[in-house]
Amino acid sequence: MTDDSVGDDAAHDAAEDTRPISTGELVRRYREGATIEGLAEDLGMSYRRVRTTLLEAGVVLRPAKVQRPPTPPGLVNAYLSGRNIRQLAEAYGMSYSQARRILLAEGVALRPRGRP
Repeated sequence: MTDDSVGDDAAHDAAEDTRPISTGELVRRYREGATIEGLAEDLGMSYRRVRTTLLEAGVVLRPAKVQRPPTPPGLVNAYLSGRNIRQLAEAYGMSYSQARRILLAEGVALRPRGRP
């Protein structure tokens, strides 16, 4: 593989790469906001291939945006009023860890275990 183009280093990658693109172009598009998923789909490449090429070019990848469900109305206030995470999880029909993650994402300082 040359430094300025995305080459075929494995048989399965050769089958996936339908449009040749320079590494510089790939890096430029990523830095302008394109996602790895979007580049892979647009260029007919695998996610792994695009990611590896970007990393080999020295690109620092952006953190993945984690999708989380919207905070149910009243959940934060119920916790701040003294309900514990287990009670919230049961009342709102979610797992303990999901309720905890939502509270943390909302910036709530969690109480130590066993504290009202």
